[in-house]
Formats: sequence, structure tokens, C-alpha cells
Amino acid sequence: MKRIAFIVLGMVLGFGAAITLLPAQGANDMGAYRQLDLFSDAFERVRANYVRPVDDSELVDNAIEGMVSALDPHSSYMDAKSFADMQIQTKGEFGGLGIEVTMEDGLVKVVSPIDDTPAAKAGIKPGDYIAAIDNTPVQGMALNDAIDKMRGPTGSKVTLTILRQGQKKPFDVVLARAIIQVDSVKWHREGDVGYIRITGFNEQTNVGLEKAVKDLKKQIGSGMKGYVLDLRNNPGGLLDQAIAVSDDLLTSGEIVSTRGRHAEDTQRYDARSGDITDNKPIIVLVNGGTASASEIVAGALQDHRRATILGMTSFGKGSVQTVIPLGEGGGALRLTTARYFTPSGHSIQAQGITPDIAVAQNADEEKIPKVIRPSEADLPGHLAAESAVKKGRAIPVIRPQPGKKYDDFQLSYALDLLRGKPTVTAEAPKNVTAKAN
Repeated sequence: MKRIAFIVLGMVLGFGAAITLLPAQGANDMGAYRQLDLFSDAFERVRANYVRPVDDSELVDNAIEGMVSALDPHSSYMDAKSFADMQIQTKGEFGGLGIEVTMEDGLVKVVSPIDDTPAAKAGIKPGDYIAAIDNTPVQGMALNDAIDKMRGPTGSKVTLTILRQGQKKPFDVVLARAIIQVDSVKWHREGDVGYIRITGFNEQTNVGLEKAVKDLKKQIGSGMKGYVLDLRNNPGGLLDQAIAVSDDLLTSGEIVSTRGRHAEDTQRYDARSGDITDNKPIIVLVNGGTASASEIVAGALQDHRRATILGMTSFGKGSVQTVIPLGEGGGALRLTTARYFTPSGHSIQAQGITPDIAVAQNADEEKIPKVIRPSEADLPGHLAAESAVKKGRAIPVIRPQPGKKYDDFQLSYALDLLRGKPTVTAEAPKNVTAKAN
């Protein structure tokens, strides 16, 4: 295994993170002290006069959460419990239902169910809204509180009340809680092609990729045509794992650079020699749910012409979050500290990775409402692009012929492309700009 040393472990978290953030620094220290006096006055008045007694810790937690709630959609405050939960999740194992969620319009919104978890098996879909948990409305509930209510002892049951686009009435789904073993890498043989799906970037992802490639080489042997690396609906995860995965597939050159507030914060990460796939052709599948760390991998492989990027424009989350612990035994800030740039110097923030070959999964993919599949540019308070937003290249979008059904049109197209065969039956391409939704 190739190893990379890091001075700081940054996190490039998925777009389903809770929305919060940190205030701009005051014009000078005296101005900051005056503002803190104002806060202290407000704190004491609430503490003394609110209609019910409130714990000091509750007031402080809420104050910090409010302080960081307007900077960008990916910075947040985690109390001690949430911080501990986050540390467990990044290790690749946690208890719960298996859904990535965010808060939108006062409701809990499903970003994505995790493969092979209770939520996925029960048919929970991206874009679903959770209106109530065990008949308790989530309106006005903090996201962390809603997450806590969905967690519990293994085997215990929880009822989610779901609102779904296209259905007039809410409906209940009963799920049994389980220990969620997040195997972020799954693979199987597609004849003479190795298929590898990465669902997220936790501490086990790089090891999982290397195991997948080794196993597929053994299964397929010398007849291997290449690999399909599926990053669709991958919300991101750990920066160091995105770098390690890219390093496994590149032999040299820059993988990604991160640029913070100060020039001295700039860091560049380079690949070392050795390609675990023996330079076999690679096609990377992306779509509007491909975000953050997964966009780093796609961007690095695209810029080095190591892989063909196929699918639809990615989400466009080009920021790096660093977890900063606050005090002994306290919580932590998940704070946006840098933007990242692909090897060519391109910032994908609010723009996304444009595929080399635009292939829609279905005939109406571009008509999916933004409320169901937003991009980074649709999120309130998102960071502006580092440079003027580039207009997407006007490339033809290939889509399946109406009336023809495929289990996975994008994958079928990629497999035929790797094998050098005439591609699956498709509708004549339309000369429109590839978009995430």
C-alpha cells in the first residue's frame, strides 16, 4: 500500500452535512470585545427572564450553532455527543438506519440511503422528507436531535413519516435499527470488466479499493479489459482517503491542491509511482450526487487523462472542512478552511466536474426538480466560485431511447465503451450542455 504523510488531517465532507458556521473577524480587537459584551448581556437576560429555566450549556451550544449558521452550507458546530458520533462514522461503523440526511425547510431531508442498510432495504429514496419520527413532528427540531431520535438499540424499531415527491399523502415506514457496517467499496465482475463502486470515503476506503482490484485481477485474469469506477451519489468523506485512492491509480503528478485564507495555508498533494490497475483503462461514472472527495478523485483522473469521466455534471462542492475540537471534553467545529483545486488549477466550487461523455441515466434526467436533486450552486449561502463561473461545455447528452429499459444505462454504456463494441441503443444525442439536474 502506498502511504502518504499529512501534517493536518482535513475532511472534505459530503453535501449532506448540517448547515452552520463561523462569523467574520471584527475590524479590530476592541470591536470584537464590544460585540462580546453585547453577547454577554443577551446571555444574562435570556438566562434570567426566559419563560422556563434553561441550562447554561444549552444556551452556549445554541449560541455557537447560531453563530456559525450563515457562513456556508458545510460548516457546522458539533456538541460533544455529535463530535463523538462523527468520529465513529468516519471509522466506517455506526449504529442507526443508514441514511445521509440534512435539514431543509424545517424538515429532515434524505440525501442518500446507504447501500444494504435498513433505510435502503425499506425503499427510502434520495429527496424524501422525514416529517415525523415515531409520530413526533420534526418541524422546529434541530438536525442533531432528529438524528438522535433515529438512533437506538440494535433491533429496536422506529417509525418514519415520509413525504415523497409525486405522492399526495405522507406514509409511514417502520425500520429496525442496526449496526451500520459501512463497506464503502463494493465490487463484482462484469464479464471481462472489473466494476468497483465507492459509496463514500471513510478510513477503510483505500484499503477496500486495493482489495477490490486484487480480487478482480484474480477473478478475471489476463483477459481484463479495464475497470468501471462508480462514484455516482457518493457524497464525499475524508480528504486523505480521496488522495490515497487517486494515488493508487496515478503514477505521478499533482492529485489536488488546497488553498486557504492565507498563502502559507496552500498545500499540494502529489502521486507516487505505481498504478495498482497496471494502467488498464478506467471509466469513472459521475452524476449530480457525486460530491466533494469523489469530485477530487474524478478531477484528478480527468486532468491526467487517466480515466474517461462518463455521466452527468457532478455536484460542485469544492471546499475543505477541518474538524477543530473545542476545549477538553467539549464539541468541535466542522469549519470550511480551504477550497480545493484539480491538477489543472480548476476550482469545481459551484460548478462541478463536467464529464468527458455526457450520458443520462434516463430520458428525463435533466427535468428532475432541483428540490429533489440540488447542486452546490442551489444551496443558500454557498461559497462563490473562485473565478467567474464557467459555462459548461456544450456537449451532446446521450440518453436511452424512449420505451427501452435498462437496469443501468450509464453502466451499460461504459461497459460497451471499454470493450470497444457498438454502444447500447441510445437516442440521438442532443446538443445541450450537460447539467447535474
